[in-house]
Amino acid sequence: MGSIAGWLYYPQYQISQLKKQSLEASGQESSPTYIDYYSKYPKNSLYHLALGDSIIRGIGADQDQNLVRHFSEELGRLTAKEVDFQNEGVSGMTSGELKQLVDSSKYDEEIKRADIITVNIGGNDVLRAAKKTDFQSAFKAFDSIQESFSQNLADIAARITEMNPKATIVFLELYNPLNPEAAYYGMADKLLPKWNLNIYRTAKDIPTAIVVETSKVINGDNLQNLAPDGVHPNSLGYKAIASQIIFQLKTSMIKAAA
Repeated sequence: MGSIAGWLYYPQYQISQLKKQSLEASGQESSPTYIDYYSKYPKNSLYHLALGDSIIRGIGADQDQNLVRHFSEELGRLTAKEVDFQNEGVSGMTSGELKQLVDSSKYDEEIKRADIITVNIGGNDVLRAAKKTDFQSAFKAFDSIQESFSQNLADIAARITEMNPKATIVFLELYNPLNPEAAYYGMADKLLPKWNLNIYRTAKDIPTAIVVETSKVINGDNLQNLAPDGVHPNSLGYKAIASQIIFQLKTSMIKAAA
């Protein structure tokens, strides 16, 4: 990886380039930020649909302290609109299972109605593989697991945009919840950018998509944001993720206003 060619293929570099391209695509002076856009939206209320796993469900915090509620309430305050939300998070769900549910038309009406759709999925793809064997074997099988996840996420995104091309899709990065002193912390920290690169690549092809840097607020330097299980955020963590979403919606210009 010492050569320039090797560095160009480094996942973190590719992610930074995709972020830069996204900013350039939305950099027109006439483009509003997401918050400004929804503040002037010709509707009195917004509908927020959240799909995914236990992070969406809110495991690790009290029922009224989950990410979906935190974000929806702050979005309502900033846009001066009522924000109705639907939390469809399912603990333990994998990307393949979410794809099946989306393809089955289970969420069709909600997707068509939604103004904003938050998606967090993928962590259980790795965790389930690890439970079948062990973390070391799961890491060895990382490439194949990652490939399946990437295809599932692309299919989920395609189905959503087919039904509702105007909805903003908010993808969340996966984060590394391990303590820096944990045995697999270093390995997980190196693999995480490779995994998240798939999310950025999927978002790049969707004019209305944004990727939230969840790993900025849930990481080895912010262990106070984790629940006692050491995996899920606690109420502080969910509030921090919600704040990160809001920050990016306030500072990012919308790429394709409806």
